[in-house]
Amino acid sequence: MSAYSSDQDLDVTDVTGSGAEVDVATNLLDGMVRLSVLWTDEVRLHPDDAERVARALLRAAEHGRRIAEARSSGPDSTAVSD
Repeated sequence: MSAYSSDQDLDVTDVTGSGAEVDVATNLLDGMVRLSVLWTDEVRLHPDDAERVARALLRAAEHGRRIAEARSSGPDSTAVSD
């Protein structure tokens, strides 16, 4: 089981048709955010897709903050809801 939860609303691929994908995920254990470019070292995005990636990062950052706050508030807050 992965500790990461990917943003299911994000479906962005490289504009050149290379099959490269962008993934934004939140680590459910510590709240850290991971930005991945899958299948390549580079991805080229239309401006609208770049904005969608930015919004996914903002959602992940907020989710990560909630996880980190729950962890720091004590052992009674181990369950984190999405």
